[in-house]
Amino acid sequence: MSSPLPPVAVGLFGLGTGYFVWGGTALAGYPKTKTPEFEKTMGQWGIWMPGFCQFFTGVYLFLGLTIFSAFQATPVLYMAALAFTVYGIHWFAMGWRRYVGADPTPDGFMAIAFLWVSILGAFVFFAAHDIPVAIVFVLLCLIYASEIPARLSNPAYSRLVAIFQVINGVWLMYLTFAFTADFALGYHLPV
Repeated sequence: MSSPLPPVAVGLFGLGTGYFVWGGTALAGYPKTKTPEFEKTMGQWGIWMPGFCQFFTGVYLFLGLTIFSAFQATPVLYMAALAFTVYGIHWFAMGWRRYVGADPTPDGFMAIAFLWVSILGAFVFFAAHDIPVAIVFVLLCLIYASEIPARLSNPAYSRLVAIFQVINGVWLMYLTFAFTADFALGYHLPV
């Protein structure tokens, strides 16, 4: 059974929301004092929106590509399935870390692995001539490349991380709109 409707908008929206919440609060510098309650709220947002939405999308795509053969006509979705799944799990870990108030330093080493996945995603989507999605991965590269020094050596890079998160959040919301309008209404917005 084939389906032309992969649930990519769910993952895009979840990640975009996470970037607005995490990047937006960091960029705005608000609130000034980060209480344990604030950190728990941030953790919950990280777990549920970018975490769960992406993980759900990734697993759905993998099942559709493998067991149910629903997306065989679009093999580039393998990269999307990989990215959504691992980024979703990554957000589970980061959200839980914030929820329990754990040390963020190891996120610098995590960012090395996710920089590689981001480079792979940019490579695959540029090769597939899907420039709008490749842009997401270029922005992810910028996020993780700045996350490495922000966590391991120079916290001043945290502002750069937040800037790239908010920029990617805006782009992800546009893609959510474009994919949904395309699938639901047959529009052909530039995606």
